[in-house]
Amino acid sequence: MATGDTQRLTDSGIEVRRCYDAADLGGFDPRTELGEPGAYPYTRGVQRDMYRGRLWTMRQYAGFGTATSTNERFKFLLGAGQTGLSCAFDLPTQMGYDSDHPLAEGEVGKVGVAIDSIEDMRALLAGLPLDRVSTSMTINATAAILLLLYELVAEEEGVAPSSISGTVQNDILKEYVARGTYIYPPRPSMRLVTDTFEYCAGRIPEWNTISISGYHIREAGSTAVQELAFTLSNGIAYVQAALEAGLEVDAFAPRLSFFFNAHNDLFQEVAKYRAARRIWARIMTERFGARDERSKRLRFHTQTGGSTLTAQQPDNNVVRVSLQALSAVLGGTQSLHTNGFDEAIGLPTQHAAKLALRTQQIIAFESGVTDTVDPLAGSYFVESLTNEVESAALDYIARIDKLGGAVAAIESGFMQDEIEQAAYEYAKAVESGAEVVVGVNSFAEEDAGEPEVFPLEASLQKDQIDRLGAFKASRDQVGIEAAIDDVRAAARGTTNVLVPMREALKRHATLGEVSDALREVFGEYRPNR
Repeated sequence: MATGDTQRLTDSGIEVRRCYDAADLGGFDPRTELGEPGAYPYTRGVQRDMYRGRLWTMRQYAGFGTATSTNERFKFLLGAGQTGLSCAFDLPTQMGYDSDHPLAEGEVGKVGVAIDSIEDMRALLAGLPLDRVSTSMTINATAAILLLLYELVAEEEGVAPSSISGTVQNDILKEYVARGTYIYPPRPSMRLVTDTFEYCAGRIPEWNTISISGYHIREAGSTAVQELAFTLSNGIAYVQAALEAGLEVDAFAPRLSFFFNAHNDLFQEVAKYRAARRIWARIMTERFGARDERSKRLRFHTQTGGSTLTAQQPDNNVVRVSLQALSAVLGGTQSLHTNGFDEAIGLPTQHAAKLALRTQQIIAFESGVTDTVDPLAGSYFVESLTNEVESAALDYIARIDKLGGAVAAIESGFMQDEIEQAAYEYAKAVESGAEVVVGVNSFAEEDAGEPEVFPLEASLQKDQIDRLGAFKASRDQVGIEAAIDDVRAAARGTTNVLVPMREALKRHATLGEVSDALREVFGEYRPNR
């Protein structure tokens, strides 16, 4: 946002006026636009008492190197007061390659944990109370595989599928838009998503089957309004696909969840979250005929904005993360990850990870913002901004509907073009100084020296490949090949493909082998642009 007496605009182009009063809310009806907390249209939150009844889940993202090292970080964070787990996976795992694949060279364990088999999942979850702690897994193209491995290990530990809880991201559409870790073309990928909906409804009822993600859309350079609109349009596409697959809306919609970003414009972020709940409640009610109130409630996880962090003066990121976390809490998030201040440099060190968790705990227990529900409700500015964000997002959703929905909008490059343009405009503003980034284009300082950087062991990839080789050598290869044939047959047909995938993984097929079986049937996606 510009300084001085010039016109003030949010990143979405919404003008912020000098002062707001009742005239800015002409025709505003609190009964229909806000309602009560925990009641339709859920503008004020999805629970009646919100944080007076239960705090948000403090779910710090972790994952690096081997399953054993990530398990140690999980236990460190739980010991520091974290209340939920969140796991990052390395690039080969995200792309369906085992660690010994040539394309995995140099990437094993770098941006997350390497999971090749049930053996790795056992090490990842060793000693964790799977019946008492919920786990979020940031995985998309291979989401079903990681979920099945989690279920199988829980069963080995004596925990029934009905007793495990968590979230699998499983949002493949945003991969085509903003992130790029897709494997298969959009339409067979959508089938994997809806098969996961069906599978979990029958076997893992407490699992959130998708986290429809605006986070990566925002990280790619979108505005707040684009993040909201494109995320909800993707959500519409998932609901429509599930209905076309024969599922009843109230059978799967209560387990849908969302994932949003938190950037620095505190009030716009709060408005975004409030508008998101209101729009989704009306979409589910009016477009899809949902009757179960749980189907209408937009529940979301928030992560503070990684792209806002700077390598210059990294201590400044503590303040950025604090403000972003505050916006998520004021906006009514159900779960929150706060970034480490050093994440513009590398993976978060243990010190940075603990400080990020302490940031949440200070907001929760010392700030007073949890004492009342939706404390900014009724603010002339916040209610006006919520309305403007909602209106602008609905305009985008209408445009996407005219293009044929989110899948068609992605295939045509519409969303990608809009994000690229927004990212370009922001970059120009930073370069010109119209957008101030403290420590980068204003208040810059001489280099303060080398910061502490998270260390990665040089032998990591070799050790992982050696373990994988020993695992493969110990298997019943004939049984695995038969199970993989069943996966191919299900992929060619219409039965739920997760059922034979589960059997193959139980027989010790690897993530790469199951992914390759699906590649043979579905093919691989190559963008036209």
